Amino acid sequence: MDMTALIADLDGIRIEHNDKIIQQKSRDFYWYSPVLKRQLDHVTGDLVASPKTEAELIRILKACYAHDVPVTPRGTGTGNYGQAMPLSGGLVLSLADMNEIKQISPGRVICGPGVICSDLDKATRAASGQELRMHPSTAHTATIGGFIAGGSGGVGSISWGGLRDFGNIIRLRVVTMEAEPQVLELTGEDLHKVTHAYGTNGIITEVEMPLAPAYDWVDAIVGFDSFDQATVYANALARQDGILTKLISVVAAPCPFDYFKRHQKFLTEGQSVVLVMVAPHSHDAFKAFTARNAGEIVFDATTAGDLKGLPPVFELAWNHTTLRALRADPAWTYLQTLYPFPNQLDLTSKMERMFPGELISHLEFVHFDGDITCFGLPLVRFTTEDRLNEIIDLHNENGCPVFNPHRYTLEEGGMKQTDEIQLAFKRQADPKGLLNPGKMIAWDDPDYDFSSGKTWLFRGLKQAS
Repeated sequence: MDMTALIADLDGIRIEHNDKIIQQKSRDFYWYSPVLKRQLDHVTGDLVASPKTEAELIRILKACYAHDVPVTPRGTGTGNYGQAMPLSGGLVLSLADMNEIKQISPGRVICGPGVICSDLDKATRAASGQELRMHPSTAHTATIGGFIAGGSGGVGSISWGGLRDFGNIIRLRVVTMEAEPQVLELTGEDLHKVTHAYGTNGIITEVEMPLAPAYDWVDAIVGFDSFDQATVYANALARQDGILTKLISVVAAPCPFDYFKRHQKFLTEGQSVVLVMVAPHSHDAFKAFTARNAGEIVFDATTAGDLKGLPPVFELAWNHTTLRALRADPAWTYLQTLYPFPNQLDLTSKMERMFPGELISHLEFVHFDGDITCFGLPLVRFTTEDRLNEIIDLHNENGCPVFNPHRYTLEEGGMKQTDEIQLAFKRQADPKGLLNPGKMIAWDDPDYDFSSGKTWLFRGLKQAS
């Protein structure tokens, strides 16, 4: 790659040469995984470019194509699997400056990919009393484009399901990586070409997202003496059609008392908890349901007094649970699992008992394929990579598929198979394979055997200088 010629071609576009800033922009939260930390700690790009408009972005892609420079797109780097890390060096494409909110109307918003999720909610609330259907627990720092390209669901999935479910994204505007980049408008079935594809086959320049009525959601924490009691309650609450919730999360003891430091005064050692966000008009029904099911509401934002310094409960849930544990004890890591309907309660109980001292259960209840079930983000005490793989294998063997967060490829972190739709689109939109190289096995190694049990490592991984 010819970086000198590239820099000349990018005259007038904001670029960053400082090595420390380039390194910072080349990283995400990969260090959640001790495996990825070992593999990716040295990874860095050679240059950062920050377009403000689609026209500038097209100039960048055209120049990088001409000079054979790899391009790795990023929002604010809140992902956890190295999605936005430039394995082959080259140019890191920061989309954070493409943050214009263009249109807010009933049921939808149109904006640039760089808008912070919480800023988008503030704008839509102020303009129309609406909010995003779902957002990551990192809503105050994550961009909407990064969420679409790297996320799968989050706060709000209890009502609306996952990002890739039909209707949860309306339209994406995407630019290809060719000698003459094309601008494509994707809707319906075509959205699956680029959603959760890590920017490997097109760069999102505009998003159109559905909105839901905004509420002043009430934060609550419900305590139970055992994990199984908490899970049964959470599953039943999630199935109450008349109680509107945005979050139902179960976190097993000892995590809440040990690691939810700012809420610790409300918690009891040894309690497992259910984290809840409930709409104000459902608050009384929620309290009545909880009393009927022997739950103890240990924290209720409407009666807790001074809330200064307390994070919202969604910042105790999803990947923030892992973050809070890691801050206190770096020996923790985590998994991402599915407990399929209709056996989710039996499966969660079985997994909780299988790894005493090694695993702390953490469940996120979601609407999934028309039913209520739960995903798991259990904390796992890391000892060796071999033992971590054994724990993963035992989950898979017991009917709890793991979406491995200790792998940086799309396939190994997903369903261990090629996504033919995304692969076909990459052939069309990125013929040189310059977009986020190393993240799609099907492109780099079409004959890779997913059943081998071996980790796939990108052969072109840029070595530390």
